[in-house]
Amino acid sequence: MPTTPSNTDLRSMAASVAMRVEAAMHRDLEDALAGCDPLLAEVLDHALFNGGKRIRPLLTVLCSRCCGRDNDGLYLLAAAFEYLHVATLVHDDVIDHAPTRRGKVTVGNRFGVAAAILAGDWLHARSMHLIGQLTGSKGLEIFCQATGSMVNGEFEQLRYVADLRTSEAQYFAVIRQKTGNLIASTCAIGALYAGADPERTRALSTYGNHIGLAFQVIDDLLDFQGQAETTGKKTGNDFIEGKITLPLLHAIARADAQDRQAIGDLLQGDRTRPEAYRRIHDLIDRYQGFATAARVARDLVEQALISLAPFSTAGNHLPEITVLKELAGYILSRQK
Repeated sequence: MPTTPSNTDLRSMAASVAMRVEAAMHRDLEDALAGCDPLLAEVLDHALFNGGKRIRPLLTVLCSRCCGRDNDGLYLLAAAFEYLHVATLVHDDVIDHAPTRRGKVTVGNRFGVAAAILAGDWLHARSMHLIGQLTGSKGLEIFCQATGSMVNGEFEQLRYVADLRTSEAQYFAVIRQKTGNLIASTCAIGALYAGADPERTRALSTYGNHIGLAFQVIDDLLDFQGQAETTGKKTGNDFIEGKITLPLLHAIARADAQDRQAIGDLLQGDRTRPEAYRRIHDLIDRYQGFATAARVARDLVEQALISLAPFSTAGNHLPEITVLKELAGYILSRQK
């Protein structure tokens, strides 16, 4: 199993796909925004072309290609997932009162909360329009189930804020809804667009679910162990918000009674204090919460790679499958 990408294939294909997806977005916005208020266009330009890894569009393209279809419409389909992703980021930044995103001022901070909410709504509506147009009712059903699940996952996460009784099963139910299902949908809809058979569609959807979960676990680790200047996010923000993430869950499960009580007190106390963050970080480290969460992420990536077995028939060496495998390795090694 790769733990780091070989770089060349992944970077080259990712850059090529991103270029075509961004060109598709520019063309689509020019048509869709004809007659709209110029402020909407300005807000969308700031939100959409402000950096980002474009992983979701890349997955859509790779999954369609490895099932035999690659045309101009595919990049517009991939753009729909970037529209949705950016819509969620814009709304998340409003909820979190975030001043910056990827080192740059957020939409809400620059244009105001009302403009941010409305622009996110527009992007969500446009993404649904494109999915329905390009993949029909079946694609729209997959897409809407994933987006509905994402919202419900956010509500469930709110229920578990600072709750020491949260179980690992509840944690995974939340991140499957918030991240896993949506990543799985990018893969499944890419396969659907290509007319893939059920076995290959399921395989790619399973791959997407597992790398989505691994992505979120790594996110949880980076929140404690990442560098703010690299991640573009404030270190320790999950703890400040009272989120019960996997490293913390593992520490809670292993802690003795005294330290478990200390963790509970920290969660229920003033989580904005730097000393509180340092203390919770030390406790997680003492009980190997970081190391064991990292092992879970590796196991999830291993399961993702196993799910690609239907594409590993003799003589079948699709470059897209190679890149999917490298992308799984990148998720484990990423620093932002």
